[in-house]
Amino acid sequence: MEVRCKYKLSAYIFASCLLSITASAATSPVMANALRTHAATQTAQNNAACTAIQPFYWEIGNQTEALASGSVGGRTYTANTLMPIASASKWIFGAYVVQARQGQLNQDDIAALTMSSGYTNFGSTSCVKLLAAIRDAQTVNQCFQTDNPRGGNNADYNADALGKFFYNGGHFQKLALDLGLGADNNTALQRDMQMYLGTDFKFTFGSPQLAGGVNTSASNYAIFLRKILNKQLYIGDFLGAYSVCTNPKTCTNAIYTPVPANLRWDYSLGHWVESDPVSGDGAFSSAGAFGFYPWIDKSKTFYGIIARKDSAGSGSDSSACGRLIRKAWVTGRAQ
Repeated sequence: MEVRCKYKLSAYIFASCLLSITASAATSPVMANALRTHAATQTAQNNAACTAIQPFYWEIGNQTEALASGSVGGRTYTANTLMPIASASKWIFGAYVVQARQGQLNQDDIAALTMSSGYTNFGSTSCVKLLAAIRDAQTVNQCFQTDNPRGGNNADYNADALGKFFYNGGHFQKLALDLGLGADNNTALQRDMQMYLGTDFKFTFGSPQLAGGVNTSASNYAIFLRKILNKQLYIGDFLGAYSVCTNPKTCTNAIYTPVPANLRWDYSLGHWVESDPVSGDGAFSSAGAFGFYPWIDKSKTFYGIIARKDSAGSGSDSSACGRLIRKAWVTGRAQ
């Protein structure tokens, strides 16, 4: 039996229609996705955690295509809106390193990508340049050697932090030097990373910092996530690998984390593992400070993105909404 639901019907009739296809959803991917799309859409539009961050664009897909998406709170953000993604850059660099090493990581790679290498004094704003000539010429090494406005130098090493989690871009910047990227400016850095990640994934650098300098769109980041799900990138087999605990309140090997203190997430190779025993679902993610939030679910079946640009520190708000959209999609029930 074929059952179709049209959004132009009344809310009551549409809800009844959804109930009528529930029994078939388990055996029909099309119907299952109809339920999931409705649940995810309702959550994005109406859940308090999501109304608090509007406007934004969201998308959920699998290894071949986007399955559901929407612009919420207006058309400010769409799939193709370019924006700085801040710390969502970390997942990209993590994938680049694993790809460049062909999956054969050494201990220095692992320490840096799990933010345990002792480079804890990198200030991201120190590498942001307003004048185009300076911005275009600045290299990875120059960014690393710059003074931190809060004190000291970006390249300062803290021996006491070696082997302990400390969320900071210095780990990645030092590893980039070790990988031979030190002389790269923004353009060269993009070129060298695309040699391993593929030119189909389009992005640029606003500053030559590996942990937070990328600009891209949701549609392009989705290409990257699909390549992970497709196992076109080695990191597809390394999601969650070598993960370390990150909450100083519950972990003696953690010094600093930007994640809210009530959450116990782990950190893997340039990405988080949402492993909190109460609210976590094991998803892999890489929220950026301005609110860009990409994820791959624990089963490595689906990816998702929330795309928006807000004030610094907005990543945790996007992840709170994104987790609920993800749950709605997986369960077929609005949150």
